[in-house]
Amino acid sequence: MDTAQLTHISLCSGYGGIDLGLRRVLPGLRTIAYAEIEEFACGLLAARMESGHLDAAPIWPNVKTFPWGQFRGKVDILSGGYPCQPFSAAGLRKGADDPRHLWPAIADGISVLQPALCFFENVEGHISLGLRDVLRDLGSRGYTATWGIFSAAEVGAPHQRKRVFILAYKQHQGSQGWLQRWADSQRESQQGHTG
Repeated sequence: MDTAQLTHISLCSGYGGIDLGLRRVLPGLRTIAYAEIEEFACGLLAARMESGHLDAAPIWPNVKTFPWGQFRGKVDILSGGYPCQPFSAAGLRKGADDPRHLWPAIADGISVLQPALCFFENVEGHISLGLRDVLRDLGSRGYTATWGIFSAAEVGAPHQRKRVFILAYKQHQGSQGWLQRWADSQRESQQGHTG
């Protein structure tokens, strides 16, 4: 795969917050597909594509029917803020029994897609309900995963809004392999801006 063009699929995209953050860190990143079920959020994604804030790409309406096989071998990064309702302290915390629980579909998709890197976000309540399953599923699929809790206040927002972030990379590539691809992408992106 061309190191100058890191590719990305965005799941449960919402308004594209994770996508915008990844673009700031990885200027050479190209999103090739989104998955979002909410009409309002799809409208926001389309508007951000039209304004150039997000890459123009198809929006798939449901993670459970996403065509993973069409993208196998074509994706460097898979990201998503999968639904928090199954885990949130503000809800019923039904976990796997909640019909909005999408992690099993995402885990199956990872098996098919085989991205180099996965990056996910969820609520703090995920730590005590479901996070262990996510980490186990990633490990059984050949990924090394780590997680942490970060707040909006840590990046200057006037509120806490703590979130769990999960980062996983393929074990056979190792973190050094991923870091090298990222460094190559950054260098080539900079050369493109100055040349």
